[in-house]
Amino acid sequence: MNNKKDHYHVPSWWNGTSYKDGPGGSMRVSVEKAGKIGVEVSGTAGVTASVVLAEVKAEYSVKVVAEVGVTVGHTYTHDIPAKKYGHLQYGSWGHKVNWTKYKTSANRCGKVKIGSGTAKLPTREVGWRYWLTSS
Repeated sequence: MNNKKDHYHVPSWWNGTSYKDGPGGSMRVSVEKAGKIGVEVSGTAGVTASVVLAEVKAEYSVKVVAEVGVTVGHTYTHDIPAKKYGHLQYGSWGHKVNWTKYKTSANRCGKVKIGSGTAKLPTREVGWRYWLTSS
């Protein structure tokens, strides 16, 4: 398998972990519901989460995990500039990987691409991601 890794905020998708407020002012949020953030794999060739996880750990020496628990609490406050909207999303500070899977060619002199996709891999580091929009 061949991988390309980027830092990525792996979001939690359940209620009580994503907020939008504004325009302007301040927002104060807390995680209101516990849950788990797990590996997400998409693409072709039937690659499993455990295979991608093992490959990324071996290739990049990063501390990715199959899943990380999120507990209730972790309050965060952020000011929002005038005429802007603030967004906060709780999640894991993990990695996004673009992967490609190959097999040996019939003449054994090369390789043939049999699938590709992406994987979002959490770490044990969790927190809020903040960004601004105009609407």
